[in-house]
Amino acid sequence: MTDHHEGRPVTVMVVDDHPMWRDAVARDLSEAGFDVVATAGDGPQAVRRAKAADPDVLVLDLNLPGLPGVEVCKEVVAAHPQLRVLVLSASGEHADVLEAVKSGATGYLLKSASTEDLLDAVRRTAAGDPVFTPGLAGLVLGEYRRLAGEPAPTAADQPVAPQLTERETEVLRLVAKGLSYKQIAERLVISHRTVQNHVQNTLGKLQLHNRVELVRYAIERGLDGA
Repeated sequence: MTDHHEGRPVTVMVVDDHPMWRDAVARDLSEAGFDVVATAGDGPQAVRRAKAADPDVLVLDLNLPGLPGVEVCKEVVAAHPQLRVLVLSASGEHADVLEAVKSGATGYLLKSASTEDLLDAVRRTAAGDPVFTPGLAGLVLGEYRRLAGEPAPTAADQPVAPQLTERETEVLRLVAKGLSYKQIAERLVISHRTVQNHVQNTLGKLQLHNRVELVRYAIERGLDGA
C-alpha cells in the first residue's frame, strides 16, 4: 500500500504534549513518505493548527493540556468531516477507547505499538478503514450494539428517511458487520474508491457525520445480521 491519497502524499498532523515523542512520530512518518504538515503540543493549539492545515489524518494523543483529546477530536471533525482521526494513546481503558470513537475517531492505537504498526495504521486510516489495537475492535462493535438497543429519540417531526440504493444498502450492511473498506471492495468485487463513494453518499443521504453514527443507524435497523 502506498502512502499517497488521491495522487499525492498523505498529509498528517501529529498532536502530543511530549516533544520527544511527538518529534519521533513525526520523523517516522516523514521518513515513510507521509507529508507531516503540522504538529501541536496542547489542545487549543491542536484545534487551531488542524483547522488551518486540514490534514488527511490527525494522529492524536488524548491526554493534552488545555483541552482534552476527545474535545479536540469533536471540534476538528465538526470543522472538517473528511478528516480521519487516529488516536495514539498510552491508555487502553475501555472508557477512553469508546469515548474517542464516539467523538469521531476512526481508529485507536496504543503507544506500545511498533513503528510498522503505526505506519500501517496511518495508511489504513487515510483510506477510511477503522483501525484498532487487537482486542479493541470487538469492544467497539459491542458498544455499537448496546447503543442500538437504547430507545431512539422521537422523530415525529423528521422527514421520511431517504431511500438508499441496493448497492448502498449492501455496503452499509457490510460496514455494520465491521468489515474494512478493503474487505468490502473484495467481497463485492468493486474498487476501494467505489466503496468510499457509496459510504459518503449514504452519510449525505442520512445526514450522518461519521462511521460511528452510520454503524449505529445500520444496527438499529438490523442490517448487521446480529
